[in-house]
Amino acid sequence: MTIRQLSVFLENKTGHLNEILAVLAKQNINIIALTVADSSDYGILRAIVSDPEKALEALRSEHFTVRVHDILSLEMPAEPGSMSHILDLFTAADICIEYVYAFSFGSKSILMIRTDNREKAIEVIKTNKLKSISEAELK
Repeated sequence: MTIRQLSVFLENKTGHLNEILAVLAKQNINIIALTVADSSDYGILRAIVSDPEKALEALRSEHFTVRVHDILSLEMPAEPGSMSHILDLFTAADICIEYVYAFSFGSKSILMIRTDNREKAIEVIKTNKLKSISEAELK
């Protein structure tokens, strides 16, 4: 029901993002999805990768501040309003969405969600028969 995501602290300086990407490339780690949230001084890179443990080790060995978080991953219909419908289910259950991003993978549309209450969110997913996506399905 959950998938592992890398969260990497990024300083807002020229080339810093590419340094991280180069470390992953050198280790032959595929990036499946990536998003960066930033402020004026720093950002947080969030990424789904082909081998989270290997990526964690490689980035830490190069002195990057990195963590692995379990987040929810759902398949959603590739049609207008599908994300809104899914998020409405969480809102109705009084679950706060900390962040969300989406991407296409083959013919699938994938929604990544981090909430303030993962256990309650999993119940919403089960009750509403939403389709979870596993890490294996994204490789």
